[in-house]
Amino acid sequence: MASSEKVKLYLASWFQLGKKLVFDNGQEISLAHSIIKGDRFSDEFEACWQKVIAQGGTNCHLEGTETNLDALLSPAWDIFACARCNMPIPRLELGVQTVNCPCVDMPQWPNLELPLPRAPINSNSRLANINNRLMSKNATF
Repeated sequence: MASSEKVKLYLASWFQLGKKLVFDNGQEISLAHSIIKGDRFSDEFEACWQKVIAQGGTNCHLEGTETNLDALLSPAWDIFACARCNMPIPRLELGVQTVNCPCVDMPQWPNLELPLPRAPINSNSRLANINNRLMSKNATF
């Protein structure tokens, strides 16, 4: 089952490549231009995510896909890395799947010369972990 955090990261990753979120059968299209702000998601992205949660993911899907987010939040689906581009994609846990990666309509992707989209990073936490590992290595010498 795809957790809500996995689905949120799935959206954030594709938003960073310019994919949009389609609501209500195309009646509304949303794209947060600012996705990451320091060590957290931007307020603009969080507002979009809260709209998804308020609707329960019903009638909204990522541009270029057909699977609604309410389905992705169900136990039948999970989020995995695409074998072609390493981006997060939804995949059925069991059964036959006909869903393509959202990158299928992006002729310039994957572009391995550019960094992949990412999640927010807490630099202080990461540096503290590195420091702790170094300190434990020094203690063994």
